[in-house]
Amino acid sequence: MKKLLLLISFLALASSVRAEYVLPYPSFMPGNKLYRVTRIVDKLKNYWYFGTIAQAKYHLGLSDKYLVEAKTLFEYKQYLLAVDALGRSDDEFRKVPRNPAAAEKHIEVLTQLLSIVPDAFTWTPEKSEATRLPLKDLLEASIRLRQL
Repeated sequence: MKKLLLLISFLALASSVRAEYVLPYPSFMPGNKLYRVTRIVDKLKNYWYFGTIAQAKYHLGLSDKYLVEAKTLFEYKQYLLAVDALGRSDDEFRKVPRNPAAAEKHIEVLTQLLSIVPDAFTWTPEKSEATRLPLKDLLEASIRLRQL
């Protein structure tokens, strides 16, 4: 009887505990000498991870990594690089089967970014035409992607 009671209390406790989805620490950022190397290694890892589950973990890991990169770049007002990283995160997230915990955490981060970025930003390089970046629209599209 004691074992049954212990088992029931353990199961009740275990079901009430919820693990928090944690995003990775930012890796090398654009401008670092090793940034290109890590991008190449990320692409090469695709051939190492085969099978449905391994591929899902691989793509989710890259989506998380690029989201953290985008978040950091948005916070430092490096909008052109941030938009590129956000696009890579979205591409990788499309390849992942539905993961509610990851989607919830991604939406939380993207919603926080909505409050700190301008609606749009015009990037003007020295010898080319200016490019308008609709930042809020891109962030909202990323949120919608993760809500599906």
